[in-house]
This record gives sequence, structure tokens and C-alpha cells, in this order.
Amino acid sequence: MKLQRQPKYSWKNAPRRDKLDYCAIIKFPLSPGSATKKTEDNYTLCSLREVKANKHQIKQAVKKLYDSDMAKVTTPIRPDGEKKAYVALTPDYEALDVVNKIRII
Repeated sequence: MKLQRQPKYSWKNAPRRDKLDYCAIIKFPLSPGSATKKTEDNYTLCSLREVKANKHQIKQAVKKLYDSDMAKVTTPIRPDGEKKAYVALTPDYEALDVVNKIRII
């Protein structure tokens, strides 16, 4: 006959999240020289994203956070394992206005 274990603390400290919300998908925007050049020339935003997020989730998160429509999302994975996302905005939206709203530049 075995007694049931009664640990002093539980192994599950915090409940797990079931899904990625839009705040967890977008980590932070990137603002090196090459990213700002793409923003000015090609109406493209550049930022780091959650590696598990797919393009549809990134598109919805950008739409919800920045209130702008996008034409295309490109997601290369960097050598250090982080996912970078280039979000091309539609010509209706001025990328510099969105960047100023985020306060990168």
C-alpha cells in the first residue's frame, strides 16, 4: 500500500497559456539603419516575432496593434534562432506614420 504524495509546493507554478495572443507574438520592433531604410523606401516594418507564430497570426497581430492593413509578410529566421518579420504595408498607409505611432524613429 502506497501513500499519496503531498509535496510542499506544486510543480506547476503558473497556468500555461493555450495560445499566443497578439502582445506575445510581437516582441519588439527593430530599428537599425537597414530596417529604417526599408521603412522609408518600401513601406515595410521590421520587428522580432515569436518563433512559433505563423504568418497569419503575425498579420492579425499587426492589424490589431497598429491599425493598418498589410500586403505581405516575410519571416526569415536569424542565425541566433529569433524570427524576424518584414511586414509590407499597403500603399494606402504611410509606413512612417505607423513608425511614428510606435515611436521608433
